Amino acid sequence: MKLPTSVGNRLLAGLPSADLGLLAPHFEQISLKRDAVLVRSGDRNEKVYFPHSGTISFMLDMPNGQTVATSVIGPEGAVGMLSVLGPSHSPTTAVVRVAGIASQISALRFHAAFGQSSVIKQAVQTHTRAVLMQLQHVAACNALHPVEARMARWLLHMHDRIDADAILLTQEALSELLGVRRTTVTLVMRKLRGSGAVRSGRRGLVEIDRQRLEEAACECYKVMSCRYHQIFPGGHNEASQSGRTGSQNSVLAE
Repeated sequence: MKLPTSVGNRLLAGLPSADLGLLAPHFEQISLKRDAVLVRSGDRNEKVYFPHSGTISFMLDMPNGQTVATSVIGPEGAVGMLSVLGPSHSPTTAVVRVAGIASQISALRFHAAFGQSSVIKQAVQTHTRAVLMQLQHVAACNALHPVEARMARWLLHMHDRIDADAILLTQEALSELLGVRRTTVTLVMRKLRGSGAVRSGRRGLVEIDRQRLEEAACECYKVMSCRYHQIFPGGHNEASQSGRTGSQNSVLAE
């Protein structure tokens, strides 16, 4: 799902100029800082964010303080878009995992444009299908597959959505994504290094062998890539990343 910088957010790039014109005057470009919380679970969705770069994870917060990721988006999606369904409180916490930039608009302005444009309505439907697909597969993956395969899948999802080969992703962030302890993350990273899927050059730097990391991931990664290709036909998609086998790509972890 790698997007060239010139394309920016795929949902916005797919809008005709007249429909985009309903939104553009009200956009504010903002920086997405790593670990920033865009909306917390239980809060009202006051704004809609369209990332042009970076990645955002949707985290389910459990009563005992544990968290687990339910989905991740990048330049193909948006945060807060489903607020068009009516005044609502966010069921998840949206956290920036990889820094980037986004176009921000108030939910009220977005709702007004949504009511005037059938194309924007179609964009919301496309986004909804993509998010629901992720939710279904992640739920099944969490129940059926070992943590090592799930970590490999999340690393691939993250890499697919960035316009660079290096990201800063702490062990704490990985433990939150997976819903496991940091000691488990350490053990799993050791296994991935042993298989050659990742390599450490120095403390904190993790080099990815993409082909081996895909081999370490469960089948969910390729299934989800194929489904994304069906939802976003004719564009860049996660499946296209499979052709980059054999290359080494970097992920920074602390």
